[in-house]
Amino acid sequence: MIFSIATKEWKLLLKEKGTFFWLLLMPVMFIVLFGTVLGQLGSTPQTLTYIDMDRSSASEALLASLEAKGGYKLEAKDAGTLDDELSRIREGKLSSLLVIPKGFDGALAEGGNSQASVVLYSDAASDTVAGLRTTLENVASDYREQRIDDALKSAGANEESRKQALQSPLRIEDKPQNSTESNTVTQVVPGYTVMFVFFVMISMIRRFVTDKTTGMTARLRTTRMSPLNYLLGMWLAYLGVALVQCTVLLAFGHYAYDVQLGDLSAIAALVFMLALCGTGIGLALSMVVRGENQGMAFVQLITMGGAVLGGLWFPLEYMPKAMQTVSHFIPQYWAQKAFQDIMVRGDHLSGILPSLAVLAAFAVACIAIALLRFRGFMKSALSG
Repeated sequence: MIFSIATKEWKLLLKEKGTFFWLLLMPVMFIVLFGTVLGQLGSTPQTLTYIDMDRSSASEALLASLEAKGGYKLEAKDAGTLDDELSRIREGKLSSLLVIPKGFDGALAEGGNSQASVVLYSDAASDTVAGLRTTLENVASDYREQRIDDALKSAGANEESRKQALQSPLRIEDKPQNSTESNTVTQVVPGYTVMFVFFVMISMIRRFVTDKTTGMTARLRTTRMSPLNYLLGMWLAYLGVALVQCTVLLAFGHYAYDVQLGDLSAIAALVFMLALCGTGIGLALSMVVRGENQGMAFVQLITMGGAVLGGLWFPLEYMPKAMQTVSHFIPQYWAQKAFQDIMVRGDHLSGILPSLAVLAAFAVACIAIALLRFRGFMKSALSG
């Protein structure tokens, strides 16, 4: 009987084109959009607009160093356009302008305490200027080391002693501890998978409210079907939908963006528990809300608020400490954490047991609420 209810619900969902849009097409579009756009941020070279008033071998060497160290695409402007370029910066149309003044070569050649200057005009509202300034400081550090090396050479120091003098006292040993390199796509694919699983609550609430208002729920009393079987059958239907949804989205991420899923048994356990949690919350809301509009408001609050606080849109470490603490009390955080543990850190089922336990706790609590409220839901259907 429970399976019959679920089968009936699956047939109805297959007839509703909107269901496929919200649960499959929309998340795929989000993954493609944000995975493609954000994934290109680090690989697309930034343009460095400059005016070289010195036009010397030294200024050309400086620009070559900036291009090599910062990966910039150089864009030259004539000296006569300086005022126009500065106007573009003030209008927000240009983020920065590097000007190499006349005499740059001569100032470098003088040595001693002389300094060669460059001028960096920038838009204070631009986020890209800090990276350019850091690159300039790195190049300036190279010039400083070259000057020290020349001074030591003039003093008669041999190559080995000069090398030791210029060697930094600090050595950085980079030892990544993750089995897979983390990138934008490993954040986006599981993040939007988790986010859109909770959108299944929209279909659940709409179906329960529709059955209630059309008298379908009331007519259950005239059949031999147990009301509890109706509740469990509806839940089973959307549990299956959520499982298919997760499978499709993760498979899309794997084949379209080469996302390494890791231990598939751990992924399967996580997907099942996530679907259990999302549909459990949807079941509780369906029994509590008084109408479809109220239900949609709750769904938006849970899905969007949970996406932000759960670190589904961007890494959690970017958030204030207080919000990071709050995130531990929502299921989306634990689902995303478990996905990251499996995909990036190489964990297996034993490593994600705490996350699975939290998702299970949310599911059990919400199912308990649904069962407690089910009798009241049925009474309101009969009185309506």
